[in-house]
Amino acid sequence: MARRKKKSRFGLVVKLALLLALVGGGYWLWLQYEQRGWRPDETAYPDQGALVGEGDGAVDFEVLKGLGAGFVYLEASRGARGKDANFSRNLEAAREAGLQVGAVHLFDPCETADGQSANYVTIVPRDAELLPPAIRLTRTADQCFERVSEAAVQSELLTLVNQIESHTEAPVVLAPGEEFERRYRPARRLERALWLDGDMTEPDYGGRPWTVWTANSAYASEAAEKPLRWLVVRP
Repeated sequence: MARRKKKSRFGLVVKLALLLALVGGGYWLWLQYEQRGWRPDETAYPDQGALVGEGDGAVDFEVLKGLGAGFVYLEASRGARGKDANFSRNLEAAREAGLQVGAVHLFDPCETADGQSANYVTIVPRDAELLPPAIRLTRTADQCFERVSEAAVQSELLTLVNQIESHTEAPVVLAPGEEFERRYRPARRLERALWLDGDMTEPDYGGRPWTVWTANSAYASEAAEKPLRWLVVRP
């Protein structure tokens, strides 16, 4: 009799676990579906746009503008050597569509600021009509072949900020990921506009208000075959 009760309880636990897994999986799928077409209300956030890079494939900037985008940020350079193969073409096409355009550099904590700024200036023109340059901060020094201290990362980032600002004659926008901010505190150490990430939820990990928000990292639209990263600017 006791053995039957144990089997009955075990079966009930298994059924409950399966039910919870199904409910959790269903909720996750629902969130994924909802996210695909979600973006913030334009009445609350009238200035919206997208982040575009070669990984997004071909993008129709005319369609993007028709969807309500007023600007795009284009990935331009990565570290000391990487360049976005579509940057120049995307820059021309976005401008022809009547969009404001900004350029993005992806910071590499494993490389010196001098090499990274040299890479940036060879692809991004000095143009007063460009939006303020942005520096994406997502990679940590954990991925470097040789040990790089937190102080060294902070120092090289500050140097890079100064060098890019000297080239563009405009203050940069810092775009730290949550892990990068936790480790190196750029939002707290450097008084620059912030670009923070948070799918469908306003981010607060910068410790102060954001200026640009990646509101949806997987916005599906007719403008591109792949989902784009949808941005809004604080009113």
